[in-house]
Amino acid sequence: MNTALLLIDIQNDYFPNGKFPLVNPLEAAKKAYSLLQCFREHHGHHVHIQHISLKPDAAFFVKGDSGSDIHDAVAHFEGEPIVYKHYPNSFRETNLLEMLKGWGVERVVITGMMTHMCVDATTRAAGDLGFKVIVAEDACATRDLIFGETVIPAEHVHKAFLAALKSYGQVMTSEQVIALLASEKESS
Repeated sequence: MNTALLLIDIQNDYFPNGKFPLVNPLEAAKKAYSLLQCFREHHGHHVHIQHISLKPDAAFFVKGDSGSDIHDAVAHFEGEPIVYKHYPNSFRETNLLEMLKGWGVERVVITGMMTHMCVDATTRAAGDLGFKVIVAEDACATRDLIFGETVIPAEHVHKAFLAALKSYGQVMTSEQVIALLASEKESS
């Protein structure tokens, strides 16, 4: 099955000393990197997706600021496709859908940040657009959320959103994704 890897918003502002740090972003980025290397080695389609805020008073992902740069853990190499987005849904007002269709992609593997926002929005959109979807759960990260007086720990936010996203596709670890891709390659 023609599959593409999406690396969503793995950007400096989400890491320690960034403007909007998440919980355990480096661990997630390392897992995303293992998938990226797998796709690079096997000449698979992969796309870096970079969020740039259009808001003049944006707190993070400011255009031209190093915080909006893709993190070195999943460094974007010259010549690799990159999609710039301004909304949580990576398909909204971007060329991502046309790019994937041009490659004949039938399935996407989703990694990135934040699980409860851009990963969620992009996963749901991909499913609605007819793609088979795999979310690499350990290659995604999020943060604590607050509702009223209640702090919801990032781990609970992450797991709750992943549980919901199982309605849109498969949720598995990066190692399981790599094993699945390898078994498909062997049987083809």
